[in-house]
Amino acid sequence: MGSPSFLKRAQALLHVRNQLLRECLAELLAVFVLILITLSGSAQMVTSSGTKGNILTSYLAGALAVMVAIYTAGGVSGAHLNPAFSLCMCLLGQLPLWKFPIFAAVQTLGSFIAAGAVYALYYDAIQFYSNGTLAASGPLETASIFATYPAEYLSISNGFLDQVMGTALLIVGILAITDTRNKGVPKGLEPVAVALLVFSIEVSMGSNCGCPMNPARDFGPRLFTYVAGWGAEVFSRDNAWWWVPVVAPLLGAAMGTALYQLLVAFHHPAEDGGGGARGAKRDNSSTAIPLGAGPWDK
Repeated sequence: MGSPSFLKRAQALLHVRNQLLRECLAELLAVFVLILITLSGSAQMVTSSGTKGNILTSYLAGALAVMVAIYTAGGVSGAHLNPAFSLCMCLLGQLPLWKFPIFAAVQTLGSFIAAGAVYALYYDAIQFYSNGTLAASGPLETASIFATYPAEYLSISNGFLDQVMGTALLIVGILAITDTRNKGVPKGLEPVAVALLVFSIEVSMGSNCGCPMNPARDFGPRLFTYVAGWGAEVFSRDNAWWWVPVVAPLLGAAMGTALYQLLVAFHHPAEDGGGGARGAKRDNSSTAIPLGAGPWDK
């Protein structure tokens, strides 16, 4: 018999058997893909002064990035991509609570690394656009490529409400899309439906603060800008706005989860194995789907 191929030998050497580590690696890659595409869409728009992209193309890039990321890790980690969704999964009993801080840390790390990759990819463009000054405010600011900042008119309280409502809507939509006892989506097309959901929220609720709806997506890149040269203003700007897209989406996730359960899932007709969005038995460790909830592997 011939010798094993290089690929098979490499697989035998590098194969990870620990379930949690496998989930973390998949989640890291999925978030990296999500943020790389999302921030690249923003960078292209900003550094070209709108000539090679606009707010619509930026939103479209972000929505399609969600789809690609879910396909990347949905069958391994569930491609949560978002601590808000991981919290939703914890509340539904589909993710052990002890895994939540681990998933959130991995998601934030993936976002941080992706921000660095985007900075490297668009380094010359950012330097040319900003005249070599990395500014977090002013007419040539580039910090908003990486993290979200509120519109000039937006108060902290209104911005907090914006993020609670936007994230709650995101979670309700994902739970509905992945609820096999509701209308449902053809198997394998759930990521497409979630991408359309994200796009619809962005184009209808994005003017206030850009629809972060994801603590890791905002905090990881913001932290990168802090260490990469934009300075402390990325945290102090706009009355220390930074904590709003970190805290408010978690509250929104809890509200969205409760709303869908109380108004829809609890009222499904009883059947074998129990009712509701959790009627089908799932492996708590790896079947919760991405950004939203649901079994991609069903």
